[in-house]
Amino acid sequence: MKQKFILLFLLGVFCLQLAISQTISKEELVFLTSEWKGERFADGRPKIPDDLLNRARKVGIEEAWTVLNNEGYTNQYEGNWKTSGGDVPVVGRAVTAVFIPSRPDLVRNITERGHKSGFNGASNSWPISVLQKDDVYVVDCFGKIDEGTLIGDNLGNAIFNRTGTGVVFDGGARDMQGLAAIEGFNAYVRGFHPSYLKNVILAGLNTPARIGSAVVLPGDLVITESGGVLFIPAHMVELVITTCEFIALRDKFSHERLKQGVYNAGQIDSQWTNAIIEDFMKWLKQNPELQQLTRAQVDEFMKKRTW
Repeated sequence: MKQKFILLFLLGVFCLQLAISQTISKEELVFLTSEWKGERFADGRPKIPDDLLNRARKVGIEEAWTVLNNEGYTNQYEGNWKTSGGDVPVVGRAVTAVFIPSRPDLVRNITERGHKSGFNGASNSWPISVLQKDDVYVVDCFGKIDEGTLIGDNLGNAIFNRTGTGVVFDGGARDMQGLAAIEGFNAYVRGFHPSYLKNVILAGLNTPARIGSAVVLPGDLVITESGGVLFIPAHMVELVITTCEFIALRDKFSHERLKQGVYNAGQIDSQWTNAIIEDFMKWLKQNPELQQLTRAQVDEFMKKRTW
């Protein structure tokens, strides 16, 4: 009975901390992401299934962007980043934070409330305490680099130990060599600077955020490639991934047939004839190690073809 009471007490403290650390309620977060019909975290964030995360690691940004763009999601990509880990991919569920320029009363009130609720130190470390495995910490710090260094190697290690992924910061970072030494971690930032973080304050945690020209909601799927970042709304993830997987199969088949001289580029790059589709279905059966599709699935994919 005593153990049960302690467990309930700790759960209550955890939920209280989540409520205080968020600037919107769980109900508001569920409302903003209402097109997601799957499982959610305790704070209301959509929980994209692990199997989709694993499949997403093989998805290319160009193809995924095309699917989103065709569905009207035109503000999901942002480029022009510097990275601590080269082309090491960052894939996971977004946890968002918004920082704004500070002023004394905001800093005092937000810091006092945060410390009373159990957070320690400066507010830039607080979001790290809510990160979980396969989360990607995404921050709007209004592009600040000098004195906008949200993490160094200490916080970088803390983030990686919790998530196993990386970060996307519309701001700066310091300790570039230390961050680069974290194997498997990558920081997408606007720049590196030796200064410490100054004159900013955490204004939102797990709220909608603007990252350059892109918009991201908590729970969105984050994927990176060659210096670019794409934010995929949680409810669009399965459609994007399945379409990208078909595009990969289509490209593999097309390259083989072009090298064999079976078809020319005009035939391959146009809407496929029934004969080419039948050839594609036969090719799939001859390669059972590849993902298998029905004719109805192929027809549906081809109907929406714009790539």
